[in-house]
Amino acid sequence: MTSVHKVVDAENTGETQHRLASILAIGTANPPNCYIQEDYADYYFRVTKSEHMVSLKSKFKRICDKSMIKNRYMVLTEEFLKDNPNMCEYSSPSLNTRQDLLITEVPKLGKEAATKAIKEWGLPKSKITHVIFCTTSGIDMPGADYQLTKLLGLSLSVNRLMMYQQGCSAGGMVLCLAKDLAENNKGSRVLVVCSEIMATIFRGPNEDHVDALVGQALFGDGAAAIIVGSDPDLAVERPLFEIVSANQTIIPDTEMAIKLYLREDGLKLHLHKDAPDMISEHIENILMKAVHPLGLRDWNSMFWVVHPGGRRILDLVELKLNLDKQKLRASRHVLSEYGNMTSGCVLFIINEMRNKSMEDGESTTGEGLDWGVVFGFGPGLTVETAVLHSKPSPTMQN
Repeated sequence: MTSVHKVVDAENTGETQHRLASILAIGTANPPNCYIQEDYADYYFRVTKSEHMVSLKSKFKRICDKSMIKNRYMVLTEEFLKDNPNMCEYSSPSLNTRQDLLITEVPKLGKEAATKAIKEWGLPKSKITHVIFCTTSGIDMPGADYQLTKLLGLSLSVNRLMMYQQGCSAGGMVLCLAKDLAENNKGSRVLVVCSEIMATIFRGPNEDHVDALVGQALFGDGAAAIIVGSDPDLAVERPLFEIVSANQTIIPDTEMAIKLYLREDGLKLHLHKDAPDMISEHIENILMKAVHPLGLRDWNSMFWVVHPGGRRILDLVELKLNLDKQKLRASRHVLSEYGNMTSGCVLFIINEMRNKSMEDGESTTGEGLDWGVVFGFGPGLTVETAVLHSKPSPTMQN
């Protein structure tokens, strides 16, 4: 039996070994502005004054229709874009406009998610010892972590870690960092916030850069927060998932797959069309390294939290691993209802899985299953992997 199993089993045997870090609460938030995907091509080409690009608009509509996305939420409004037309051109200096929006809205949206997580947790916010704030949207100093501390009224001595510009894989990375902090600082409670507003990449269409339309069809705004701690006080805290292990892998020779450049006209995004194939080619080897120490061999015996970088990524992961159709239900649901919210996506998926487990009366938060895996994919190509152990569903604890 591995050391990981011994730690998990300690809960049932009465041993006094150090327990694994657990997710103790989750909160999510989105801006109030909802955009229907089937209407988005008309909206996008109207606000960017690009309706004369008939062929390009037709291509963009096909991209939107194939995305499997129904809704996306955005801070940007048509009124804001009318007042700031430089953001609607493909390449026009607009970084100041974007930054002024992001440095205010990113921590504000993060506060909404964090407030929900703290309320669910049920303990005073004075007991939060660490803050991890993650965003790919904007950068300033003092940063969003500092602003969040003020907005929430946290202790001025709270330990803060600010993560900028890590992309979609960061949702897995924060689980790793929170695990390390919680397990190596006795009594700590770590507030993790991922807040993403994709105004940083919004721009009008360009016939010489058709690949940029994929990003315009894919990304949405959202924030997710979790509270992580080890040795939970079961009289007042309800562990949802234990974070058993976390690992990071760079897929070799794939740095060209996802590229982002910060320029005067905002963050330029390039997505290689073969990025989903690059991920699927290596996903099984990465998975085996993560779960084989636990004796897990049957991929369909686990629950799955896979970052929905796009429909094709989910389809190829499902095909490569021969997963049952329902295994990626939570990932597909989040993609459909919110789009790709970069770092916040996997936390939204974990929350969706927990909520569905409660709704269906399942015995555990992992939709009735004990073990599961989290995958985050980002620039590098970087794959963040976390193994989770689900706890009894709150409906079963009452």
